[in-house]
Amino acid sequence: MIIVTGATGTLNGATVDHLLTQVPPARIGVSVRDPDRAKHLADQGVRVRRGSYDDPAALRHSFAGAEQVLLVSSSDVTADVVTQHRTAIDAAVAAGAERILYTSAHGTGVDTPYPPLSIHAATEAHLAASGVAWTALRNGFYGDLGQLLGPWQSTGAIAKPADGPFTWVDRRDAAEAAATILTGDAPLEGPVELTPSSPVTLADFAAAASELTGRHVERLVVEDEQWVAGETENGVPEAAARFTLSMFQATRSGHFARTDSTLARLLGREPRSIAEQLAGAAR
Repeated sequence: MIIVTGATGTLNGATVDHLLTQVPPARIGVSVRDPDRAKHLADQGVRVRRGSYDDPAALRHSFAGAEQVLLVSSSDVTADVVTQHRTAIDAAVAAGAERILYTSAHGTGVDTPYPPLSIHAATEAHLAASGVAWTALRNGFYGDLGQLLGPWQSTGAIAKPADGPFTWVDRRDAAEAAATILTGDAPLEGPVELTPSSPVTLADFAAAASELTGRHVERLVVEDEQWVAGETENGVPEAAARFTLSMFQATRSGHFARTDSTLARLLGREPRSIAEQLAGAAR
């Protein structure tokens, strides 16, 4: 059985949808904090059990019978995320899982300019010491285009701090790749880089948006402290603004510019381009 956590979220929810096209629903289970939100999966024959990274006993129950467990990285900003991940890994091992997969991130390392990457590195280290086979899905950046680009449709500009090249993936492609790995005949071992074939910049997004809309969309570079001040004036906590700023700062050193062909190989096609993603978001 394949068990997936975070299956009511965008990324792993899409992974389960892909799994349902490849294996019988009876071979799929989900571990979710609120089973009521997974009723649509239960109605299709997927096993739904409650599980929380803060409740080891519930996790072991939700992982029971698993051959593979796919763990989504925690999004709880108030928690000790590394401890949560270790709890989930230990529960999967205790439940007898033969392989553990984890949604890591491109650029993961201990000494990196973007704080979440050290969390992923600590999680990967615990996976490596777990005694079972493991795969870290090192996805390129993904997320909400509105948050990344700001209100460019109304302002005609992408006004953000200076950036450098970074890998941006569509979550649908990341989910499809995860499902392909879970159902593949030859499991991928250890860290797996899942990035597009080439990095992009916010200037590339501005050019793609201009092409899409037929009007010029400008890329405006906002000085770091000016941008943080603007975010806080709009109600964003300063700590959150500086956290986001660290991502832009990290791209400037080329930390996220490296690419890999594995994602395209798993998909059997090129990943969705930023132009395709912008067009999809506009619909």
